[in-house]
Amino acid sequence: MASHWNVEIIDRVATVTISNPPANALSQAVLGQLSELLDQWENNDEIKAIVLTGEGRFFIAGADIKEFTQLNRDNAEELAKKGQALFNRLETFPKPIIAAINGACLGGGLELALACHIRLVAPEAKLGLPELNLGLIPGYGGTQRLPRLVGRGKATQMVLTSEMIGGEEALRIGLVEAVYPVEQLLAEAQKLAAVFASKSAITLKFALASIHNTTELSLSQGLEQEAKLFGDAFATEDVKEGVTAFLEKRKPQFADR
Repeated sequence: MASHWNVEIIDRVATVTISNPPANALSQAVLGQLSELLDQWENNDEIKAIVLTGEGRFFIAGADIKEFTQLNRDNAEELAKKGQALFNRLETFPKPIIAAINGACLGGGLELALACHIRLVAPEAKLGLPELNLGLIPGYGGTQRLPRLVGRGKATQMVLTSEMIGGEEALRIGLVEAVYPVEQLLAEAQKLAAVFASKSAITLKFALASIHNTTELSLSQGLEQEAKLFGDAFATEDVKEGVTAFLEKRKPQFADR
């Protein structure tokens, strides 16, 4: 089976483009391939940051609705749990993942973007969770991650109306971190990923884990976890290099150990 994900690795940044015409739908085959790629990326020392984007006019226009005709109450729940597990893995991945949202980002596509660490968007992109138009609700984490980003009221409005918003509105409500013209979007995402890739892989992992815990732990628990990871960083060679480079007024050369 041909891959629906095209991967290019330059300077330890992996640019990953979904290619599943006509709308880059998240079929079960596409999701399965993404899971396999995560296995490869996690153990590939040549990759320190990842950019996800879509081919053509779409980022990801949603799930493959044709597959829904085969669902019943039980296997629909299992499908949702499978998708949630995959997106949970994206959210907790030890390497930063940037979604470069170049076009329509709907349903499962938005749920995937919500699980990425950073979201950049083109102004003409359309973002939304239109599942209620099909008599459904979001099933891959949309009702949980969207309120955490934009607030409960705005998330409720978006889910219940199935409204789509543009890139500028997504920035205004805190759904994305920045807006760039579509012709500059990928380059800007890669530039940001390159900044991430210049850091120590170990401390990238520690920082991502500590930030993720803000939604999983109480403040006191999170602070305790942060202190532990701060201490763990001092057991690495990279902290010695980073501190020495700062004192010597030069750029650090991290060895990722």
